[in-house]
Amino acid sequence: RNDGTVVTWGDSSGGQRNDAPTGAGVVAIACDSEHSVGLRSDGTVVTWGGNRRGQRDDAPACTGFVAIACGWGHSVGLRDDGTVVTWGADDDWQRRDAPTSAGLVAIACGSFHSVALRNDGTVV
Repeated sequence: RNDGTVVTWGDSSGGQRNDAPTGAGVVAIACDSEHSVGLRSDGTVVTWGGNRRGQRDDAPACTGFVAIACGWGHSVGLRDDGTVVTWGADDDWQRRDAPTSAGLVAIACGSFHSVALRNDGTVV
């Protein structure tokens, strides 16, 4: 909604709608089949929904996020310094090969992988 509140609907058999954030301040959202991530206006992330793969337990408590993305059981956050933070599932290397350098400007997730765009136009 325009005021930054989150509305959920649809199936919740995997807990997808459990614990959706209340109040305002969410400026972006991303979701997979069982969990969702919200980016707040203060640069923090909030997670809700299923947690079978650590999607919520491992969520970072830091600030400075400018973008978020979700894959199947894992999430990625892009920070304002051009680095990424990953959390959730790692059984298919969703997290282990994440780039550790700065200079990233965009992120996206597939089911079992993630990609990032560097400021020079290359994809990692």
